[in-house]
Amino acid sequence: MARFGYSKALLFSLICLLAFAFSTNAQSKTAPPQILFQRSEEPQQVAGKARLYCAGYIRYQPIPRTPEIVGAHEEQERRTYSTGDIVYLNAGSKQGIKEGDNFQIIRPRGDVKGVQQEKHGFLGTYVQDIGQLQVFKVHETTSLAQITFSCDTALLGDMLTPIPERESPVQKPEENLDLYGNPSGKQTGRLMMAKDAREMLTRHDIVYIDLGSEDKINAGDYLTIFRPLGAGNVTRIDNEEIARKRSGGFQSDRYRGGGFSNQASRAKDSTATEGSDGHFDRRPITSREVKRLRPSMPRKVVGELVVIDVQTRTATAIITRVAGEVHTGDWVEIQ
Repeated sequence: MARFGYSKALLFSLICLLAFAFSTNAQSKTAPPQILFQRSEEPQQVAGKARLYCAGYIRYQPIPRTPEIVGAHEEQERRTYSTGDIVYLNAGSKQGIKEGDNFQIIRPRGDVKGVQQEKHGFLGTYVQDIGQLQVFKVHETTSLAQITFSCDTALLGDMLTPIPERESPVQKPEENLDLYGNPSGKQTGRLMMAKDAREMLTRHDIVYIDLGSEDKINAGDYLTIFRPLGAGNVTRIDNEEIARKRSGGFQSDRYRGGGFSNQASRAKDSTATEGSDGHFDRRPITSREVKRLRPSMPRKVVGELVVIDVQTRTATAIITRVAGEVHTGDWVEIQ
C-alpha cells in the first residue's frame, strides 16, 4: 500500500515536470528573446578621414616652396611608396623641421581655367592629396619620416604642407529630395570636374564646383544639383517621330491606309496663333518645334551635395543624395 502511494506521488511529480517543460517551450516559441540596441543620438558625419584628407582641392594662390620627398629607404628596388614606408625629406633642423612633425603629402597636377560662361579665367592649380607622414629623425638639412596614411602611392618629388584643418559636415536628416522645388534665389555655379577625372557621378563622389570664398560660400553649405529640363543625356537622341512621308497615296505599308493612318505625321494647326479657327493642315508638327515654342520650363533637380573645403574661387564637395546620374557640367545652387 505504501509502495503504491510512493509510485502515485512519483507519477504526479513527473506530470508536473512535463507540464512545466511544455509551458516553457510554448512561451519560448511565442515570445522569442529580443536584443535591444541603443540608438545613438549623435549626428552622423558625411565623411570620414579618408574622404576628408584625400579629396584634393583647387588652390588659387601660388603654392609656396615647401619640403619634398627626395628619397626612400627602399628606393633601390621601388618607385612608389605607401603607408609604413620610410622616406627622406630635403629639409631638416636648419629649415625648422622637428621630430614628431606631421605633414600632408600633396601633388600639384596642373592649372584649371573656367570653361563655363559664368566664371572665366584662372581658377587655381588642382592639388591632389596623396597622404600624410610623420618625421622621426632630423638632421641639419635632411629628415627621415614614415608615411602614416595613404590616399595614393607617393612618388619622389611629392611636396609637403601642414595638415589642413577639415571637419566633416553633419549629415542632413534623410528626407525626401524635392525634385520639383523652386529655386532658392541664392548663388549658383557649375559642377565643373570630379576626382579621378570621372564624368558620370553618384552618391559619395568627390566633386569640385566653381564657387568659392569670393562667392560667400562656406564649408558645410548644402547645394542643390540641377540642370535644364531635357538636358544631360549621355548620348545624342533625336526626338523626331518616326513616320514615313510620301507625296501622295497611302501611308500604311500593307493596307495603305492613307494620310490619316497612325503611321502618318501629326498635323499642325493651320494658323498656329491665338484665335485659331481650329483647322489643321498637313504640315507636320514635331517634338523639337513644341520645345522651341514652349514657355520657360522648371529646372530638373538631380541631386544634392555638401561643401567640405573652400578655396578662393572654387570649393570641394561630396555628393550626398541623387535622384539620377549626375554629370560634370550640371548646375549647383546654395540651398
